[in-house]
Amino acid sequence: MTAVNTTVLPQETRIGRTALHVSELEELTKFYRTVVGLSVLEKSDTRSVLGVADTPLLLLEGEADAFTRHRSGTGLYHIAFRVPSRGALGDALVRVRDHWQLGGASDHWVSEALYLTDPEGNGIEIYRNFPREDWPISEDGTVRISTEPLALDSIEAAASGANQVPPGTDIGHVHLEVSSLSAFRDFYVDTLGFEVQTTVPAAAFVSAGGYHHHIGANTWHHRTNPVSGRGLSWFEVLVPERESLDGVRERLAAKGISLTVTDDGLVVHDPDEIEVRIRVDSSDQ
Repeated sequence: MTAVNTTVLPQETRIGRTALHVSELEELTKFYRTVVGLSVLEKSDTRSVLGVADTPLLLLEGEADAFTRHRSGTGLYHIAFRVPSRGALGDALVRVRDHWQLGGASDHWVSEALYLTDPEGNGIEIYRNFPREDWPISEDGTVRISTEPLALDSIEAAASGANQVPPGTDIGHVHLEVSSLSAFRDFYVDTLGFEVQTTVPAAAFVSAGGYHHHIGANTWHHRTNPVSGRGLSWFEVLVPERESLDGVRERLAAKGISLTVTDDGLVVHDPDEIEVRIRVDSSDQ
């Protein structure tokens, strides 16, 4: 039996659910249903759970009196919803053009991506990957990522007319605004066990198992305050087996980083006080 390498996260690691603090729960729920194409799985006066099929992806936590209209601290740059086909990306483009406003679009060599912003200023990416064997690889084995113009006409031509994202849609990555890339790398790479794939001026992209990136981070807006108020509440990192979770816990303990053990994993806060929930992926069990 092959021993599990607990010094880095395994290839099967992925991003799980992501949660946002929102002021206008009804408005945001409608946006993510109508524009992004998620299904409402649960709904109450203070909380919405949205996803695809029976899989939750996004939690909206409504706390209208607690948050100001704008944030100045660190937190979310964008959530990236990964769709399984070009046709699904075309459908997303049609929904955005019909109901909202497209903020940008890029060919990243590894993926085709659409960008927009929700009604409370949270960034969103909707993307589909090119086949992994076609990703450009550097001499050191890391994935090369670029930003080139995207031919939107061909994307829209692939649309099938679907009003919802299809099964297989998930959160491919999260991109954070951080106060220090050095502190980001110390926590997410040296401690949690992600590996650096690409760096660009004032940004870094890290992943497990050679994926182009599970987490991005930038200091483009020079955020200096910890995460607070509206926006990112927490996100999940899912690992495939207990040994990997134990390895993360041991590395956190070795660094003296406090954590909370839960029934299904652990909760820790990064240097900007962003909450990261790490657990074993129940879909692999």
